[in-house]
Amino acid sequence: MSKFRTLEISDSRFESDNLRFMTVKTPNLKGRGDICIFVPPNLHHAQALPVVILLHGVYGSAWNWAYSTGIHSKANEMIDRGELPPMVIAMPSDGLWGDGSAYLPHNGYDFEKWIAMDVMDAVEEKIAGVEKNSPLFIAGLSMGGFGALKIGAKYGSKFRGISGHSSITNLKQMKLFVEEDLSDFDQKDQVENDVFETFLRFRAQLPPVRFDCGTEDQLIEYNRVLHRQMQEEGIEHVYEEHPGAHGWSYWAEHVVDTLRFFAKQIKR
Repeated sequence: MSKFRTLEISDSRFESDNLRFMTVKTPNLKGRGDICIFVPPNLHHAQALPVVILLHGVYGSAWNWAYSTGIHSKANEMIDRGELPPMVIAMPSDGLWGDGSAYLPHNGYDFEKWIAMDVMDAVEEKIAGVEKNSPLFIAGLSMGGFGALKIGAKYGSKFRGISGHSSITNLKQMKLFVEEDLSDFDQKDQVENDVFETFLRFRAQLPPVRFDCGTEDQLIEYNRVLHRQMQEEGIEHVYEEHPGAHGWSYWAEHVVDTLRFFAKQIKR
């Protein structure tokens, strides 16, 4: 029996580029959420396929990663070359609240649980080869990096690795991008507003972590601070800086670093 009242998936006869689209009704959104899903071809009854959840940034939706970076084509090529094992990439909307939900619970919605629970439940239910024991990873860019790093730590027992690109590291940085007042997002527990504080709280279950940022990005100093904080606390991680700004050309180039990092965790 489905965990959802309604769950619609695209008809395979009309799909292209190995992308599928799903719409899920969940109490966490008090309505429907969309997921764009890359499913590799020619799986031949594969089992326990790895799943990567990719979170978009402000202003975007479920289509962003696929149609702004071509991640599905890149992944398919890497699988064909043997750089990656066959893996499913699930790209959900953030819930489409305001300029961005920040992937936090607020205003009567639980955008965090939509990502942490509903997305994988829906993918497992509808995508052949995805099972309860499928290795699960989470990554994102900007606001999605904030969501991925926090959710990956808070629900660390579910994830085998987490990654962020050009990540917001504290809720206050959302003001650089959104018109909504920060009070709309603010959590009563202030730890929930900060990536590093979340890492400290859930350190015992923290999965392998990587994150990167462009040297011309407006968030570079915040990422450098997170890197130093983690070094000082002895929290193992991978941090990289590359030329580039806060934009799709940077993320299109470096999302493959995340996929390679996740592939390494599968081999361990």
